[in-house]
Amino acid sequence: MKEEEGRKRYKEVEDLPGVGPATTEKLKAMGFSTVESLAIATIRELVATGIGEKQAAKMINEARDSITLTFLRADELLKMRENVARLTTGSKVLDELLGGGLETQTITEFYGEYGSGKSQICHQLCVNVQLPIDRGGLEASALYIDTENTLRPERIVQMATHLGLDPQKTVRNIIYAEAYNSDHQILLLEKADAKIKENNIRLIIVDSLTGHFRSEYLGRETLAERQQKINKHMHRLIRLAQAFNAVAVVTNQVMAKPDAFFGEKVEAVGGHIVGHTSHTRIFLRKASGGRVRIGRLVSSPYLPEGERVFKITEDGVEDVAEGE
Repeated sequence: MKEEEGRKRYKEVEDLPGVGPATTEKLKAMGFSTVESLAIATIRELVATGIGEKQAAKMINEARDSITLTFLRADELLKMRENVARLTTGSKVLDELLGGGLETQTITEFYGEYGSGKSQICHQLCVNVQLPIDRGGLEASALYIDTENTLRPERIVQMATHLGLDPQKTVRNIIYAEAYNSDHQILLLEKADAKIKENNIRLIIVDSLTGHFRSEYLGRETLAERQQKINKHMHRLIRLAQAFNAVAVVTNQVMAKPDAFFGEKVEAVGGHIVGHTSHTRIFLRKASGGRVRIGRLVSSPYLPEGERVFKITEDGVEDVAEGE
């Protein structure tokens, strides 16, 4: 298309028209370090940095034109979705449940009780994302935002060794940040775009999404503020996943449902905000036996509900062999 051919492509924020050194400094201080992050920003967010409304609107429009965020026909959208990649979980049956693995450009949520395997799956995904594409990987790095001090490099080494990867290189390709409270957690994600671009990151993990929010916002009077912050945080995550064609994964805690007489006795924390923003939700629970887990697909935009049995061993996430 002629319009496509005439469109200017900007590689850096400072390349945009009207963006000088002072404005660049302001933007980067607020976490807008790449053209992609500007393209998915709102005018209100830029005005908060001290930039005028008109200038903010112009900058956002230029950035969006640069990376082609426009109205599309459904057939064009179908063609664009050819860029959507999938990341293996390590279990063939779990991949099958998810339509071939975890999708890029979407949020996948794993929730369950303590010990159900949420963080173990996150460890496995950090290794798997580095695998060649023909083995279900994305040949890329991972970003791990840790709110519960769960990442164990020794476990990564164990899983990488089993898959025939260089353990030291695998550990080096995981960018780690520990979030000390909910505001710090939000800030880490807001400032993540430059790290994602520099390190070829195609997997973004927040483990866990709701832990800090749940402990800091106590009482019904704080519920609205908590939900607004979680909503904004998750939308930032999905925008990053779309801008960088990355897999976004969050883990979530559960709470008891005392009024449940039938079905599951627990539900995910975060209510409708988390439920609506997560594209794919998987409930994890222990089966009889220490290593076996059951993953149930609770919701998906297009996949049917269902569940599969897999196991978590010393080597990582695997299928259950016949007779086990």
